Amino acid sequence: MADPSSYRPKPGQIPDSPGVYRFRDEHRRVIYVGKAKSLRQRLANYFQDLAGLHPRTRTMVTTAASVEWTVVSTEVEALQLEYSWIKEYDPRFNVKYRDDKSYPYLAVTMNEEFPRVQVMRGHKKKGVRYFGPYGHAWAIRDTVDLLLRVFPVRTCSAGVFKNATRTGRPCLLGYIGKCSAPCVDRISPEDHRDLAEDFCDFMAGRTGTYLRRLEKQMTEAAEEMEYERAARLRDDIEALRKAMEKSAVVLADATDADLIAVAEDELEAALQIFHVRGGRVRGQRGWVTDKVEDVTTAALVEHALQQLYGEESGDAVPKEVLVPALPEPVEPVQEWLTGRRGSNVSLRIPQRGDKKALMETVQRNAQQALALHKTKRASDLTTRSRALEEIADALDLDSAPLRIECYDISHLQGDDVVASMVVFEDGLVRKGEYRRFQIKGFAGQDDVRSMHEVITRRFRRYLAEKERTGEWPEEDGTASPLTAPGTATPAVTPPAATTLVAAPDGDADDGRVNGFKDDDGRPRKFAYPPQLVVVDGGQPQVAAAKRALDELGIDDIAVCGLAKRLEEVWLPEDDDPVVLPRSSEGLYLLQRVRDEAHRFAISYQRTKRAKRFRSGPLDDVPGLGETRKQALIKHFGSVKKLRSATIEQIQEVPGIGRKTAETIAAALAQAAPAAPAVNTATGEIMDDSEDEAPGTTADASGEPVAAGAPDDRGQER
Repeated sequence: MADPSSYRPKPGQIPDSPGVYRFRDEHRRVIYVGKAKSLRQRLANYFQDLAGLHPRTRTMVTTAASVEWTVVSTEVEALQLEYSWIKEYDPRFNVKYRDDKSYPYLAVTMNEEFPRVQVMRGHKKKGVRYFGPYGHAWAIRDTVDLLLRVFPVRTCSAGVFKNATRTGRPCLLGYIGKCSAPCVDRISPEDHRDLAEDFCDFMAGRTGTYLRRLEKQMTEAAEEMEYERAARLRDDIEALRKAMEKSAVVLADATDADLIAVAEDELEAALQIFHVRGGRVRGQRGWVTDKVEDVTTAALVEHALQQLYGEESGDAVPKEVLVPALPEPVEPVQEWLTGRRGSNVSLRIPQRGDKKALMETVQRNAQQALALHKTKRASDLTTRSRALEEIADALDLDSAPLRIECYDISHLQGDDVVASMVVFEDGLVRKGEYRRFQIKGFAGQDDVRSMHEVITRRFRRYLAEKERTGEWPEEDGTASPLTAPGTATPAVTPPAATTLVAAPDGDADDGRVNGFKDDDGRPRKFAYPPQLVVVDGGQPQVAAAKRALDELGIDDIAVCGLAKRLEEVWLPEDDDPVVLPRSSEGLYLLQRVRDEAHRFAISYQRTKRAKRFRSGPLDDVPGLGETRKQALIKHFGSVKKLRSATIEQIQEVPGIGRKTAETIAAALAQAAPAAPAVNTATGEIMDDSEDEAPGTTADASGEPVAAGAPDDRGQER
């Protein structure tokens, strides 16, 4: 625990001007970001007597080890910079709303030649029209199902669309009249885009004009005795009215507004947002946050506005934002919202009429959301706490392991050996801190040696960071763990030579090292040690992990292994395992950690295997990139035809000169011819003119698989 007086700025150092400040801990992590109209007055509040501070503020200033600030010209600039830094550094003591970007939207991909109506989540894409958010995806599908009768816009995926175009047959929706079937040219691209525009106009609230137009067409059809057409129009009108009933009018003046309500107690706060467009409630979302700082309702509202509109612009920011309390001061926030929209935005508290009544409804929803969250959270928090306590008792740890890292090795008969590292904090997954390793220290299958290499590489990075930040003092002549005794040279390879692939829960291997930055406050995941290392395996793997830590001089991190056969927990230097009860929450948590590490390792290993199987003779041609490889295959149709081509014919491909053509011809001449593709269901030798991947066969489904490659039931782990 740090003493705030040890890093308090000297009198007169802090400017009396608007700005943004950051508190950092001893590891240089940014733990809190704030803004102030006067930096001097605001920061002075943090360095008063600790007894006079709010408990959470007191925890923050005693966790911090330094403070720094940036001066800006206006309060609006301070608001923008604060939002940017909170998004960038993710400070632990700032208000963070959970469940953001998890709500489904109804999206129309107007950026495609044939716009598609679909359900979308996550970040918004340019050129896509969004409506919502909705509370549930089924609510979107119900609405779309009703509207497709009147607006038969494409809803199929790109794969289905291409297949229908190739075969000349539309999907089921095209046959039953709920798709205009642009895939088979039943409608022109221009007419289909007009149909999508009408769909967007209707969803945007411009319903009256369209309904009146349909009613007029129905009347004209009846007068001309086209009764079947009139009946279809009547049914269309009924479908549209039924869709409109799902979002009844709540504001008679057809207002575009967002209503934000807050329900809070001493520890947590729940926010509910109703999105009203054209007087109708078009969407609803809710957030929950821990009040990790001493924050008022007005401050909660300000944080919500930042998160809600920080990445929005134009019409996504409504004309009115109704809130239960106004930020202090309100002018900079209102000016910031106006800048995001491009026109004036009214930020106010509703006082009377329909808007106040609707705000009361939103408030009731917020209170119910907070009560429901507390019911769930109490159960979850109690269970996680019990699990961590059981693990600490079983492994004889001094305290509960708040950060657990688990490692697993995966390979296929000794090929493509990889490892995974997954992280659990407070019993919850932290996918942003997952890491993947390629085993490069040796070739072949040796899980014990692989585990030793991975643990060494991971904690070498940890020690390198400690040494870089000065946490390993060398003034007294004590050698750092990275230095061999009696020498000044590193005993192990420096961190830059280690291949570590940073990846959240994805499989892209771009070879970069992310999450390991300099003194800019960004998360450096390898700089934080766990309290417990779990390895997937028994006594040999545990011994290898412990030996790796001992060689690096690390003796304050516990190690255990979880063997799959009997779910036994193995500890270093113990001949007998620790057997936890099958009903133990601690065992269940260790199983979750182990299984997640195994899943993440398997997914990475399969990705590497797929890349290897997709490789061909053109991959060995020096200086030949992906673009020119694709151009060659497109020009000749297959590697077989390319192999039989002359140098002059190869030169006909754009971007291929004579020297490159000679290199390609020489490489293909040296490469062994591809094995014929065989359909394993019929035994038929298939035409290899398409040559998707040399040395492939086809499985029973017709999909190509590598010849001689075991399937997922083989020796893969």
